This record gives sequence, C-alpha cells and structure tokens, in this order.
Amino acid sequence: MLLVEDVELNRELAAIELEDLCTLIPAADAEQAWELALAELPDLILLDVCLPGMNGFELCRKLKEEPLTQDIPIIFLTALGDAQDEEEGLNLGAMDYIRKPFSPPILRARVRNHLLMERQRRQLALWSRLDGLTGIANRRTFDHQLKWEWRHLRSRKQPLGLLLVDVDEFKAFNDHFGHLAGDEVLRKVARTLHRCLQRNDDLVARYGGEEFAALLPQTDRQGMSRLAETMRAAVRDLGIEHPVSTVVPHLSISVGGANLVPEDIGGAHELIDLADKQLYLAKATGRNRIML
Repeated sequence: MLLVEDVELNRELAAIELEDLCTLIPAADAEQAWELALAELPDLILLDVCLPGMNGFELCRKLKEEPLTQDIPIIFLTALGDAQDEEEGLNLGAMDYIRKPFSPPILRARVRNHLLMERQRRQLALWSRLDGLTGIANRRTFDHQLKWEWRHLRSRKQPLGLLLVDVDEFKAFNDHFGHLAGDEVLRKVARTLHRCLQRNDDLVARYGGEEFAALLPQTDRQGMSRLAETMRAAVRDLGIEHPVSTVVPHLSISVGGANLVPEDIGGAHELIDLADKQLYLAKATGRNRIML
C-alpha cells in the first residue's frame, strides 16, 4: 500500500497500525508518490490532501487519468472536514474519505476492508480473462490484446504475428471418446501450446471450440515458423491416440499464420483474415501441417 503523508508522525502512526496488514510504501509529497505509484502499482493508496506542491486532489486526478493506475483504489486521509471537500474527493474517484485526527482502529478496519475488496476485484478480473475449460486466456482477452498490440506496434512500425491453431478432426474424436475425453484433450493442448511460448509478451488464447490463437508481437515470419513447428511437434509428442482420424493415428493440429506491420489504414481484422485463410489451406491440403 502507498501511504502519501507529509507529516512524519502521521506516517509512523499509520505504519504501526497497518504493518501487519500490508507492506507500506511511504511518500512525503505528490511527486514522489506519482513515481512510486507507477513503479510499484500498489493495491491501495492512502492519500493526504494537503501536500507540498501538488495537492492530493491533483494527484488523484492524475492517477485516475493514467491507464496504469486508474483502477487503484484511493482513500483520502485529511484534516479537511468540509462536506464540499469530501464531495470533491469522492467525485475524483476516491473510494473513501477519512478525517484527521483519525482513530487508529477505524483506519485499520477501513484499510483492511478496502484491501479485501481490491483483492476480490482482481480475482474476478483474472477469472473474466481466462477460459473456463482450459485455464488459458479467453477470446475476450485475445481481442483486447490484439487491439492493444496493433495500436502499440503501429506507432513503432514493428511486425505483429498471429497463429491460428485447429485440433484436427476434433469432432470425430469427441464422437468416438465422448465429451469428457474431448474436454481433457482441449486442456492438454492448451497447456502444451502455452508452454511453447518463450516470451512474456506472447499470448495463447482459446479462440473458440477446438481452435486456439497465438499472438506474437515483434515476431517475423521465421520466428513464427519455428514456433508453429514447435507447437505441432509438442502436440504430436503428447501421444494421444486418435483412431478415427483420417490424418494420422494420433492427435494432430493444423496451423495457419500471418504477419503484418500495422498501418493506419485497415485494422487488426486484416491479420485475422489472413491467418484464417492460411489455416483453411492447411486443413484443405491434408491437415497436420503449417501454412504461413
């Protein structure tokens, strides 16, 4: 938790009361707090209003305008007791407003409750980004990340790669072994594809049904080809029997990929369309192959 308070005694009193609830990061002014908030991304900010230089209201407004910090809950801790001041703080996006002199037990209870709510919010946010069956990123997360990477790499004139992966003849596998076995196969394939990634910026998501997508920023066609072959071999090496497959007697995947340098004209859908066409070719020409 980031504690922004210019009076050293108040920082010490708060630290004594809250030390067993969280790790406290102290800041004596708004400028220092701004730098620490960006660097540490704390779970909660306890913020005085009357600070030297930039005041707490101004810092709150700045934090709420910054995408990296806009969701961090803020509690104002201040001697300003007018209803108008409290209204201003809450309208700026603060979650709570505590007046000085504060009661240590009340401060502790409110901080504990807000920390608990923030951890619950983050857990719900995490669940909303994951596919319920496979545990990897879901389609919503993929769509969001694709748009973000497109904008980011467009400004840098750097390539964005996309691999679409389809489990070959999955419907036949499901019909033969049953849906429970099919679900387990999807979980194994998802984990396998995810383990093939080598960079934190890469993303594998469940795109729909038995189809997966790998988003690969700053990756050229050669790098995409290597990763696609690694994925194909890794799924093969799972050794999952597929006796009703017309391709090979074990589980296999088809991969289609595309690579573009994002431009102002057009959009991310162009990348998806190109990769989808390549996946169609991979399936139409025999499956268990890669088309880029």
